[in-house]
Amino acid sequence: MSTPMRAQRNAGSPAQDDGEALTQSLIDAHEYPFVLIDDDYRLVAANRAYRRAYGLDEHAGLVGRRCYEVSHRLDQPCHLNGEDCPHRQVFATGEMHEVLHTHYDGRGQAERVRIRGHAIRGPAGRLWLGESIERLTTPEPRGCERRMIGFSPRYLRMLQQLGQAAASQASVLLQGESGVGKELAAQFIHHRSPRTDGPMITVDCTTLNANLFEAELFGHERGAYTGSVGRRPGLFEQADKGTLFLDEVGELPLELQAKLLRVLESGEFRRVGGRSQLRADVRVVAATNRDLRRSVNDGTFRGDLYYRLACIVVGLPPLRERREDIPALADALLNQLCREHGRPCYMTREAVDCLMEYDFPGNIRELKNVLQRAVALSSDGVIDVRQLDLCPGGPAKRRAHAVEPGGAPSLRRVESRYIEELLAEHGGHRRRVAEALGVSERTLYRKLRRYGLG
Repeated sequence: MSTPMRAQRNAGSPAQDDGEALTQSLIDAHEYPFVLIDDDYRLVAANRAYRRAYGLDEHAGLVGRRCYEVSHRLDQPCHLNGEDCPHRQVFATGEMHEVLHTHYDGRGQAERVRIRGHAIRGPAGRLWLGESIERLTTPEPRGCERRMIGFSPRYLRMLQQLGQAAASQASVLLQGESGVGKELAAQFIHHRSPRTDGPMITVDCTTLNANLFEAELFGHERGAYTGSVGRRPGLFEQADKGTLFLDEVGELPLELQAKLLRVLESGEFRRVGGRSQLRADVRVVAATNRDLRRSVNDGTFRGDLYYRLACIVVGLPPLRERREDIPALADALLNQLCREHGRPCYMTREAVDCLMEYDFPGNIRELKNVLQRAVALSSDGVIDVRQLDLCPGGPAKRRAHAVEPGGAPSLRRVESRYIEELLAEHGGHRRRVAEALGVSERTLYRKLRRYGLG
């Protein structure tokens, strides 16, 4: 195995040779964190952006450490934890490989990243992995009251698409079931777009009818109709230099779709009762819980309007397809609800398990309603399955505490009890518990969150 190149030297040591200095200067030119890794997962060199991202100074002994220890906080390669590993793929095929991962920054905070791995030929023909790491999340911009939460692969892919959509000026169509967070996704796009300093105006298309449409969207002049006592700008005009969010656009009646298409294509409109032709510079984000392609085929939605709205289409996954995000979502929602009630509260491991197993047809909106009810019903701040009301006999089937034929407890139940016993035995020391289970600390952490033991 080749000896790792020393990218950093301690004070007083000999200077780097020309080859090392050139390599370091080349990778320091990368905008994103970039690192070279050998075939034994050991770091050969890292650029300044990588060291800043993971809280490592220039003389921290970075070279020679294994990549999964630094950014993943793991004690074994990530592919052994069920993740798609660019190291494994690039050394096996020699081809570029791209993945979405969760990394941990210098403060130990989880962040979503996109990794592109390339095969790099070093001195004497040695093969290295060159990894470029793009951080997909940043601190929430001012104006974002709520956060996008999730680390599942399906969620990360969706988040990447939202980020790419935000960088463009093209119209975006968000598709997903009711309650998945389409308005929050629209805010995410707006606050990360070049229009973030402009307004974001929401139009609820379910409330618009022929009488209201033009007055709401385009505004009116004084005396335009009975009761219009003054000039009023419409929502389209208010969104100038910003984003117009058309919520549930699939509910818009056919006769109004042509009027919407006309203004979207030209950017021109008149206030009701006005004569002047006005213009507004608006970026459109639309959302629907319908399959608009099918609606076009059925004749209930105009094809030309669909193609005007759907330059970029992003599908938002339902909660049942990203169950591993439920504990983090529930935790954030519960913290918010507890602040509103002015008292602390927490969920038992059985309650977390119950949430993980429920399908949530109403998605995140239903999860919030379930937790609101649970907080209201909890007298001591402890939320268990009784307050959730998702157990057998309640409004939903609860599979979390199912038993095998013959009355034996489920494997899930057995594992949670065993982990709880190990935590007590080792005084809550997670590394020792992970070693006893034969898993990484990160895998143990996921299990603790899943069973409500953290």
